[in-house]
Amino acid sequence: MLQRLVIRDFVIVDRLELEFADGFGALTGETGAGKSILVDALSLALGERADAGVVRAGAEKAEVSAEFEVAPASALADWLAANDFETDVCLLRRVVDAGGRSRAWLNGTAATLAQLREVGDFLADIHGQHAHHQLLRGDAQRALLDAHAGTTALARSVAEQHAAWRKAREARQRAEQDIEATAKERELLEWQVKELAALGFDPQTWQETEQEQRRLAHAASLLEASEAALAVLDEGELPALGSLQHASGRLTELTAVDPALSDAAQLFESALIQLEESALALRRYRDRLDLDPARLGELDARIEAVTQMARKHRVTPDALPELQTRLQTRFDELSLASDPSALAEREQAAEKHYLASACQLSAKRQDAAKALSEAVTAAMQELAMVGGRFEIALTALEEGASSGLETIEFLVTANAGQPPRPMAKVASGGELSRVGLALQVIASQSHAAGTLIFDEVDVGIGGRVAEIVGRMLKELGADRQVLCVTHLPQVASCANWQWSISKETRGDTTLSRVTPLDEAGRVEEIARMLGGVKITDTTRQHARELLEN
Repeated sequence: MLQRLVIRDFVIVDRLELEFADGFGALTGETGAGKSILVDALSLALGERADAGVVRAGAEKAEVSAEFEVAPASALADWLAANDFETDVCLLRRVVDAGGRSRAWLNGTAATLAQLREVGDFLADIHGQHAHHQLLRGDAQRALLDAHAGTTALARSVAEQHAAWRKAREARQRAEQDIEATAKERELLEWQVKELAALGFDPQTWQETEQEQRRLAHAASLLEASEAALAVLDEGELPALGSLQHASGRLTELTAVDPALSDAAQLFESALIQLEESALALRRYRDRLDLDPARLGELDARIEAVTQMARKHRVTPDALPELQTRLQTRFDELSLASDPSALAEREQAAEKHYLASACQLSAKRQDAAKALSEAVTAAMQELAMVGGRFEIALTALEEGASSGLETIEFLVTANAGQPPRPMAKVASGGELSRVGLALQVIASQSHAAGTLIFDEVDVGIGGRVAEIVGRMLKELGADRQVLCVTHLPQVASCANWQWSISKETRGDTTLSRVTPLDEAGRVEEIARMLGGVKITDTTRQHARELLEN
């Protein structure tokens, strides 16, 4: 359930902080006051695309935060946990700057728009002002049926499997057409892979080879430098260590005469120890230093072979293993491509996988179509379309498509005794509004979202039908939070709570305001919706009767 919505500098809203109740809530007000702006702001928080136009004139950025309740052990809590978000609350935040760039957060952590839209499926189901007309499109009809049947994910999987089947079929067809070209490329790849395998390149061994080659290549210089240093220290005609040892001993003796000499004597002795250690290390290094021209020749040849191979393929030596893997993968693909029978088997397996899922999807669609058709037909009788009938036609395709094994079409007749025909061809504006509204309300009952939002979907109806629609929404609000933007007093009077949205002018700026209405406020607002400019006591009495009923 939506608990809180905070809006800053969004279109004509400077700042709003709204606390929402459960049940059925009506948002009313004059045309252009900003009722739908609240829905647009919530849609932005749920991942809708944004542009600079949503930033209020003169502001640097627009910001929307929406806080939803999270039930323990719910699908929403599981999704949050699986995506490493906190699970005790669901707080969506979206910021759009004046340049049109947007950023998003979920529970204080940076999130992608895809993540907002994904979590939004658990939170809210929004039916916009033009939803009725969208239902005239085949893809929208199919999406609504799948949503009602709970097969949206399965339909997505079927589309992916159909793409895999089509790809396998195209691969088999290409193999049959390009056997000669494939054979030539495969022959070249086979030679290249064998050449790389024979090289036996290993990155770690390559580093060790380079290090050893550098050492052997400079062995003479290293030996000369080591012996020169040793000659100065301990092995020359005038070794420095002997003189330094004698001087150190003399200084140590004289510290007994003058203790002030102790610091200098200790430092001299420490330096002498370091020089003696250096002489030992130099002897060990000189003794193990290897002058091996044959080994150096081997290493030079190895480095030359690796370098030439890398230059041949226009890569660095370190990239040779990745190159070998890539060429081997391509070789394996071409090996398969050179065998049309193996590709045909893969194609048949992909087709079988697709058909199994598509048949499962068709069965679920058939059951859902029957139940939805009956429910909408029943609702049409209440919506002043007595004798009308709604059907969902599932027509089998000769060959499966990405959408499944059938086409889906909504059929309707407004009069008894007339055969149903495509909704786009027979429904008038008012009939379309009623059928579309019935579809949306009934389909919403199977939606997992805890908040249902209807944005002026009751356009084109009135009178007794409007009152019935209000009662339908109120029934939905018994176990779901329902928000409805409406101009109809019959619908608003059925709400559990009501807000009035209005505009006010400050200087040269027009701003939108939201006022929660108490009982007296609801009477005045519904009277305004009933009576227009002049509100009389009779109008107020009518408003009270609507609320009481």
